[in-house]
Amino acid sequence: WPVSTTHSIVGAIIGFAAVGVGPDSGDWSQVTGIVGSWIVTPAISGFIAFCIFQSVQKLIFNTDNPLANAKRYVPFYMAFAGFVMSLVTITKGLKHVGFKVSTGEAYMLAIVIAVLIGIAGKIAISRLHLSSTPSKQTNFNNVEKVFAILMLMTACCMAFAHGSNDVANAIGPLAAVVSVVNSGGIISAKSPLIWWILPLGGLGIVLGLAIFGKRVMQTIGKNITHLTPSRGFAAELAAASTVVIASGTGLPISTTQTLVGAVLGVGMARGIAAINIGVVRNIVVSWVVTLPAGAGLSILFFFTIKGIFN
Repeated sequence: WPVSTTHSIVGAIIGFAAVGVGPDSGDWSQVTGIVGSWIVTPAISGFIAFCIFQSVQKLIFNTDNPLANAKRYVPFYMAFAGFVMSLVTITKGLKHVGFKVSTGEAYMLAIVIAVLIGIAGKIAISRLHLSSTPSKQTNFNNVEKVFAILMLMTACCMAFAHGSNDVANAIGPLAAVVSVVNSGGIISAKSPLIWWILPLGGLGIVLGLAIFGKRVMQTIGKNITHLTPSRGFAAELAAASTVVIASGTGLPISTTQTLVGAVLGVGMARGIAAINIGVVRNIVVSWVVTLPAGAGLSILFFFTIKGIFN
């Protein structure tokens, strides 16, 4: 099940706070907003993915020469992905590493990066070895090969977005605890991030992907709806855009739910029959269960450790 790491850690914090500090210690309005994101986040990413895929259908697949149009328009999609990622990174992220620019400079830099990515994409597409067999199926296979290059770009965008949101959620409590310990018990509104926490989070996500990631890849990549490079690109670009923008605004949304919503959006563009409703139902149930399950396990571990050390 592609459950939300964001909501599991939020649930765990809620559970601990309720029994370890008191029911009134938590900001329940924040929890209400997170629960609301179960609907809003997939809906937004699904709508963006639907629009992106519809544009691909209109500009490329539903034309007389899909391959020529793919070579023409795919670099623009790559440039758009690069623009979204670089703009949010420059305006929201680089200030944390001491790199500050004005809004105008950020837009100019993002445009330059987008242009460079588009040019690089056009060069990479021109070097593709495509089949010359004059058949309709071969033509569409060639188009998907062009989109496969674009998927490398959007997959990197999605991985970046995942690191900016989910890994930050996971190591957030650790960073807070380390800060309190180092300050001698003083709880401050803001505190510096200790250097070794970030590599620890990076190591964790890589190991988790290598050991347990295959099953979730199967669910999202194959079981919800049939994905090709062109469909996968639309889903990943929509999800990455939604997550990175949300991370820039500080909203702890779920990258998992965002990507599932985007995949559903692509499936809806092909018709409701293209979606495996049974798989979607199980995923939605897992979303609802995740937060209370995290809270319940946190309460269990709290009382277990309390009993041991008391």
